[in-house]
Amino acid sequence: MSKSKVGLFFGSFNPVHIGHLIIANYMANYTSLDEVWFVVSPQNPFKEKKSLGNMYDRLEMVNLAIDGAEKLRASDIEFNLPQPSYTIDTLVHLAEKYPSKEFILIMGEDNLQGLSKWKNAEILLRDYKIVVYPRPGYEATEDLKNHPSISMTDTPVMELSSTFLRNAIKEGRSIKFYTPDAVVDFIDKKGLYSA
Repeated sequence: MSKSKVGLFFGSFNPVHIGHLIIANYMANYTSLDEVWFVVSPQNPFKEKKSLGNMYDRLEMVNLAIDGAEKLRASDIEFNLPQPSYTIDTLVHLAEKYPSKEFILIMGEDNLQGLSKWKNAEILLRDYKIVVYPRPGYEATEDLKNHPSISMTDTPVMELSSTFLRNAIKEGRSIKFYTPDAVVDFIDKKGLYSA
């Protein structure tokens, strides 16, 4: 019995937006992955606390955004792991918890470019597959692009960031269509990012 392939899409999702959703949906439906998990990162100790929305709010926004999408799910796996959470530690933990699944990393070409600086980068490349989506202005080196563990994709590219959404909210501008209506309503109801 072959293991089901789960793509892990790590991020703050602060807040989640259609750029994230397009990447996840593409990965779940146009590659060999069976499903994609949004791995919501907890409070990064190196990030300014104030700029990062509460992790449970961010998880809830992902759940609202992907409601009804059968191949997508939100994961809070890193909420209970030691901080700071390193990708390699999360992968090892997931492999122990879900032995019937094969976990594959999803990352942007910008992250791939800096992969050598990651903790245990050589083990990541040796033991895990990585599916890469393009990022404007970034180009990974040929040796990385041609690495047997790495698959480059033609995921549609969107120049949209969570920072853009947070700034728009702060300025009282509409974020309709940039994120699902359920997420807009949640942000409004809780008054997120407005201060």
